[in-house]
Amino acid sequence: MGEDRRNGAKRKDDRIIIHFDYDCFYASVFEAENPALRSLPLAVQQKQIIVTCNYEARRRGLHKLQLIKEARKVCPDVIIVLGEDLTRFRNASKALYNFLRAPIWSGKVERLGFDEVFMDVTDMVAYNVELLNRNDLQHSFFQLSRDDPTLGFSYDATSIAGYAYPSTTIGESVCRLPTSSESPADEAEDWLRIRLILGSHLARYLRHQLDEQLGYTSTVGVSTSKLLAKLVGSVNKPKGQTTLMPPYRQDANGLHSNVTTFLDAHDIGRIPGIGFKIAQKIRSHLLGRPGEFDAGLIYGGTKEKVSVGDVRNSPGLDRNRLEVILGGPGAPQGIGTLVWGLINGIDDTEVGKARSVPRQISIEDSYIRLDTMDEVRKELGLLARSLVKRMHMDLLTYDEDDVEDSSQEQVLHGDQHQPTQQPRKKWLAQPRTLRLTTRPRPPVNANGARSRTFNRISRSGPMPNFVLNLDENADSLADKLVTEALVPLFRKLHPEKSGWNLSLVNVAATNMAETAGEGREGAGRDIGRMFKRQETVLKEWRVEDVDIPPLIEHDDGIDRHVEDEGEVSCEMTLERNGTEDAIEPSQESYVDVEDGEWDGDGDLPGAGITCSVCDALMPEWAMTAHRRFHSLEG
Repeated sequence: MGEDRRNGAKRKDDRIIIHFDYDCFYASVFEAENPALRSLPLAVQQKQIIVTCNYEARRRGLHKLQLIKEARKVCPDVIIVLGEDLTRFRNASKALYNFLRAPIWSGKVERLGFDEVFMDVTDMVAYNVELLNRNDLQHSFFQLSRDDPTLGFSYDATSIAGYAYPSTTIGESVCRLPTSSESPADEAEDWLRIRLILGSHLARYLRHQLDEQLGYTSTVGVSTSKLLAKLVGSVNKPKGQTTLMPPYRQDANGLHSNVTTFLDAHDIGRIPGIGFKIAQKIRSHLLGRPGEFDAGLIYGGTKEKVSVGDVRNSPGLDRNRLEVILGGPGAPQGIGTLVWGLINGIDDTEVGKARSVPRQISIEDSYIRLDTMDEVRKELGLLARSLVKRMHMDLLTYDEDDVEDSSQEQVLHGDQHQPTQQPRKKWLAQPRTLRLTTRPRPPVNANGARSRTFNRISRSGPMPNFVLNLDENADSLADKLVTEALVPLFRKLHPEKSGWNLSLVNVAATNMAETAGEGREGAGRDIGRMFKRQETVLKEWRVEDVDIPPLIEHDDGIDRHVEDEGEVSCEMTLERNGTEDAIEPSQESYVDVEDGEWDGDGDLPGAGITCSVCDALMPEWAMTAHRRFHSLEG
């Protein structure tokens, strides 16, 4: 466990976190669709700029946020593809995420944007550490399944997979098993080293599988937190992976921690969780004046670098002083402690598990200048259409009952090969709130310059119910959403008739309420579906009132029923139970069974008990009401 000695903050180093960052993701999606593009300079265009390009294009001088006109001059044979429709990128991102999530035992696999994934593999690594043969670490086997010892891959547990920080020769033996003579702190570092080695081999296996099976390369980082894994992964781009190796703790003199040595070289603005405004306040404090910026297409880069080491080693600067510098109206409480922890490598945030529905759906676009109501209406229309289509894509699923009913209808009418009516869809979740956000540019200063700002302003309102209407097409719903909801929100945000000079507009569906369903995450149970299934579930317990043919005793001791058609069917004698065995559907009692699981407090399906009064057989949960019947009868 690492410790910040100046403030006593401690870092937990008991996890193994892997961070995946897909290389040139937008360009890679097009390359996966057309592999011939891999060897050619390829750039993805949005508006009039390059949002990303492959490494062949970068080798020839292209880069992100470059004007298209400039890119064609630098590389005349560049292939430029339009990337404003994000559907292909969203679908590819989901497919890659599902591929990486499948082998992870904990289910803690979290997607960040389209092209980054965090995974917590602590349990898998711990399990495989127990399987290590101390006498033959070079021929180890990593099990990917607890139940199948043959499912996995071979690896050398004495060396790190990929690169290490600090640098080591690839393949160099870095494993050192703990000994009884070591101090507890040194022993902990040795075990951490072993777990990181195993984590690096798992990361390499997944990275290679992603490339071989889906055709995507990635850059990977391995450490004990999301913060450190993300940062260390960027050391060897592209197609590389880097593991941040121990020692993680500081010695008695507060020196020689690889964590702080690694972080100290980073600019303060490069630390995840420290945004532009916070970084600028820290720069201004250390420089004694506002930091300067390069001129660029949007805002440019920072001219004056202030490193994490500069901040950590600044006299008198600690978490309490940072609280004073960064605090104030609108700042979260404890901001100084949070930032001080980040620059000391302290990040205990958990890797989130996959959610069945997103927390919000947000669509935005940026502009050189958006200044009139006609322009705003046009852009709101485009954003609203994208929002409604995204809601349909991410929040709708086919109604299972409609699918079953359609299939049964086909079978009953012998129309297996005939086209059937498309099953209806239903909402997995319904957004309760609609949010509109804009980013106005500040006015020009007296010296003719414009202050750099990322300040956004927002207004929210209830999501109109008509948006959830599945009988109306998306374009029509979007037009109504603009007229009845988004324009009124915009007028509240900007009461002026014009002159807003907007650089960004965002519309979002938020505050998701999961609908009733069979899962436990919904707001309730789907009552309609429940009653439709009761007949099947209770069939075992229902006694049908049918005529039974007379029994004829034969010499073999088996009674046979005489059927109407004159045929004889052989059956063992069954005990008849009373008519109270037939349990009628009611709202007070129901059984809900799905996927072989018994949902409720009763016994498993098929179990039952016998009434001591009438010998009726029934489920245990029904016995209380049955006994009440006998008490009233008496």
